[in-house]
Amino acid sequence: MVSIESALQRLSGFIERQLPALNAPGIAIGLTHREQVLHVGVYGLANRETKQPVKPETLFQIGSITKSFTSIVLLQLQEQGLLDINDPVTNYLPWFEIQSEHEPITLRHLMSHTAGIIMGSDETVSAYTETWDLRHTKATASPGEMFHYSNSGYKVLGVVLQTILGQSMADILRKRVLDPLSMFATLPVIRTEDRSKMAGGYSPFFDDRPLPVGGLMAPATWLESDTADGSICSTAEDICRYLRALLNKGRGLISEASFEQLIHPVIPTGDELHGEQYGLGLSSRQINGHQVIGHSGGMVGYTADMLADLDAGLGVVVLTNGPAEPAKISRYALKLLRAACQGDELPPFPEDDLHKVDKVDNYAGTYSCGEKTFTLTSKDERLYLDFETASVLLELRTPDHFLVPHPAFELFLLQMGRENDQIVEAIHGGERYIHSRYQGETSFEIPPEWLAYPGHYRSHNPWFSNFRVVLRTGQLTLIQPGGDEEALHPLEPGFFRVGADPRSPEFICFDMLIDGKAMQANFSGGAYCRTFTP
Repeated sequence: MVSIESALQRLSGFIERQLPALNAPGIAIGLTHREQVLHVGVYGLANRETKQPVKPETLFQIGSITKSFTSIVLLQLQEQGLLDINDPVTNYLPWFEIQSEHEPITLRHLMSHTAGIIMGSDETVSAYTETWDLRHTKATASPGEMFHYSNSGYKVLGVVLQTILGQSMADILRKRVLDPLSMFATLPVIRTEDRSKMAGGYSPFFDDRPLPVGGLMAPATWLESDTADGSICSTAEDICRYLRALLNKGRGLISEASFEQLIHPVIPTGDELHGEQYGLGLSSRQINGHQVIGHSGGMVGYTADMLADLDAGLGVVVLTNGPAEPAKISRYALKLLRAACQGDELPPFPEDDLHKVDKVDNYAGTYSCGEKTFTLTSKDERLYLDFETASVLLELRTPDHFLVPHPAFELFLLQMGRENDQIVEAIHGGERYIHSRYQGETSFEIPPEWLAYPGHYRSHNPWFSNFRVVLRTGQLTLIQPGGDEEALHPLEPGFFRVGADPRSPEFICFDMLIDGKAMQANFSGGAYCRTFTP
């Protein structure tokens, strides 16, 4: 039989291998059975400047894992008859407003991200302000119809809790979740006076472009938070205490009936980040026939991931102090733990060669955009870009999307386009490079007023500091620093829906036209200004 110790040794080897390219100086990991903690491990640095190592007692911000704590408190109040999660929000906040042609939004809709409201800009520090400001936005889908992740929605839920109980979020979380589970090391809110207890957070040194694996990092902007969408700081061992409550059907917190409401899948998410399905503050997916619940978390300078295999009675949490991908570690840790407990052969390390490209020869060729030309060449399942006098190795991000470590290509990912499964073009920001195989159109008509909108827009909001709008193939597109992009669809002059789904509540409005250029943009409630950089 395979021992737990063997699994832990393999896991430690995997983490040590990942750490140099993790984009986070430090990691804490916790593994637990439903009855006891199995392992707490720490790696790397809590603070790069002082060389302070991560210790078991080091606190990390857990981000949106907080949402499940919020949902548990709401279910507690429902058990006590203080609220009904099927009630409209306005039953508890009469001043809550949102533009809508649909039925009222309920607490359940907010808990399951099915209210059809914006994600939220995090532009203000106050949940009350962000809740109030929703009156300037629109709920564009019937509640319950679609999954659209919303931090704003959970901020509203926090305001509901504080209004009903007449207490702060710190007191609510401490008295109703942390203390009952003996999570005494955990802080319910992020306060400056507790900063020295936390691992230092780190963000990309360059905030306006995709981050290479092992790229330059800088200390992250410090922020306080007491909002119900993400405010908790914890240790790996304390989150294991929380995981044991989940693995025991809410024991010590809520009834089994309420726990079933918490984890019951409400709606498919349509994305990998939030699991196959989403319940009330927890994602849910099937892995090898087992129901696995959990949540990821992201703060400015921190990322986290938590998984609980309800059938095996096993849980994992990974906490990091940078913009890492902790899910890669948490998923492998859960596989190892499950194999060891079942006496199965331990799984090998996951494939993590970011330079290996399947069918790499399909990408080879010369691509041209006006007078600019580059060539892609393949060798040993690697793809190289030759431009001017340089040849650089490409880093695969997602299928057909590559990071190019060359100064002329650093601001955007290189996105390969297909026709009849053949690579025919390469998109880079607003530039479109054509292969000789391309047989489609090369010129596109656009409304002349759209020429005012492309550019680089910034704010001083560290959550989402900048984005670019480009014009290509007759379409305006919003591109985020990490490379994610969404098409802009015109609704009225200067006003666009963000995203292909006609139900999307996200919007962007351009104004302050000076000398033919929009100088301001409002992106779903967040204010941005055109900046001088390209």
